[in-house]
Amino acid sequence: MQTFVQERDGELLIVTADGGLDRDTANQLIDDVGRHVDAGARAIIVDCSKLAVISSAGLGTLLRLHGAMKARGAQVRLAGLQGLVAQALHLTRLDTIFELFPDVNSARLAFRPRN
Repeated sequence: MQTFVQERDGELLIVTADGGLDRDTANQLIDDVGRHVDAGARAIIVDCSKLAVISSAGLGTLLRLHGAMKARGAQVRLAGLQGLVAQALHLTRLDTIFELFPDVNSARLAFRPRN
């Protein structure tokens, strides 16, 4: 899996997960996001629309990412989950921990302050 920062706008960080998320790529994601949170990002969207495969280690990674970023004062939301990846989150009930959105724009709007 490759992760790359698609966009950084102040406190908002959008990270794209491409390919698969497994034990070998888990730390890369946490390290990449952690560096941006240390630099001030507080709203993280992981764009999963290109994520084709996720292993049990990958699911654990998302859970670790959620916990680590929450401890640093940041929120993680997932967007664009499809197919087997979406089913895996539902079966493991991780969809009760993460806020899930159909696309990045919906997740971005959910981070806007409500008046």
